Amino acid sequence: MREQVKKGILEIFVLAMLTRGDSYGYKIVSDLSTYIDMSESTLYPILRRLEKSDMLKTYNVIFQGRNRKYYQITLEGKKHLEKFLDEWEDIRKIYDILMK
Repeated sequence: MREQVKKGILEIFVLAMLTRGDSYGYKIVSDLSTYIDMSESTLYPILRRLEKSDMLKTYNVIFQGRNRKYYQITLEGKKHLEKFLDEWEDIRKIYDILMK
């Protein structure tokens, strides 16, 4: 269960970062590294899962002669993030009760 929770939180973290704007893999890892330790090998399966679930869409841009794949959060991804935040509020309330 712990692994599932961690996987879910990482997905939410990626979606939250993409609400700031479209980005590509290396930049997402770089931006996330300010908050958590995540490698590209951890990120790409998450991106694929989110894309397969229609929470992200992708497009390609040529940058310095190379193809760069960008990720963009979809309406479905934004709804998923909002739902998580609503549920998180309930979890936070329980946590606050337990910690008092």
